[in-house]
Amino acid sequence: MMEHNNQPENGVNILYCGDRNIEDGLILSVLSLLRHTAEPLHIFVMTMELTVGERQILPVTQGTVQYLDSYVKRQNRSSTVTRIDATNLFQAEPPTANLETRFTPCCMLRLFADEVPELPERILYLDNDVLCRRDYSTFYHQDMDGCELAGAPDYYGRWFFRRNLLHMDYVNSGVLLLNLGRIRETGLFAQCRAMCRDRRMFMPDQSAINKLAQSKKQCGRAYNEQRKLHQDTVFQHFTTSFRFFPWLHTLTVKPWQIQQVHEKLKLHEYDDIFQEYTDVTTAMKGCSQ
Repeated sequence: MMEHNNQPENGVNILYCGDRNIEDGLILSVLSLLRHTAEPLHIFVMTMELTVGERQILPVTQGTVQYLDSYVKRQNRSSTVTRIDATNLFQAEPPTANLETRFTPCCMLRLFADEVPELPERILYLDNDVLCRRDYSTFYHQDMDGCELAGAPDYYGRWFFRRNLLHMDYVNSGVLLLNLGRIRETGLFAQCRAMCRDRRMFMPDQSAINKLAQSKKQCGRAYNEQRKLHQDTVFQHFTTSFRFFPWLHTLTVKPWQIQQVHEKLKLHEYDDIFQEYTDVTTAMKGCSQ
């Protein structure tokens, strides 16, 4: 199941989940992380192969993972990138009620992290459309004693889906610091998988996590900025947002859509990373020929 290199105990552990379609975002996100840490990075990519109706889900390629592994080692020889094939785990416990929704089954892969014994107890989960802008060591190394996870409020969900009317406790699942040791003890992810199997939901994995988490730690929006870049933004999450001018509409721009980032978001903050991304993907194509 797991194709990996030897992992030192120190460093920062990062988890991505998805199919082959996340590769562009994965590369960009990893490059952004490298800009803001001197610690070894231990990056885990959970992926799978699945057929849902007429939809074919293909795994992240081993070639992409191997190239990223060699690339992160240029900065720190102790860094690693590891591919985890979670196909068997997912097929043994599929989120049946949510397989045919608009949300890709791969978004629920993170709920199987507790079933992978090789994953460390502390790991930072990131969506592939998250870019790092500042040093994240304070967030990563925060005290997690007794907490299952830490995250920032969901920009829209904090108003509509919170359980407590007096407390905005609904977190966005795109950036989550996971205490897998605690999650394995409480059975949180096992409960979430059962809920996704039995109940059709909007944003199923995020809804289940927010509904069932016993102890989640609230962090500031700077650690999962979903709307507009601020000076203190650490992680920017390129989610769908509402725009009111010149009419009410939604806007979705992902970081690998570089021209749209420039033209629609008027954002040039990451141009140095975009250039590095272009160089990396060009080199990867050359290696595959």
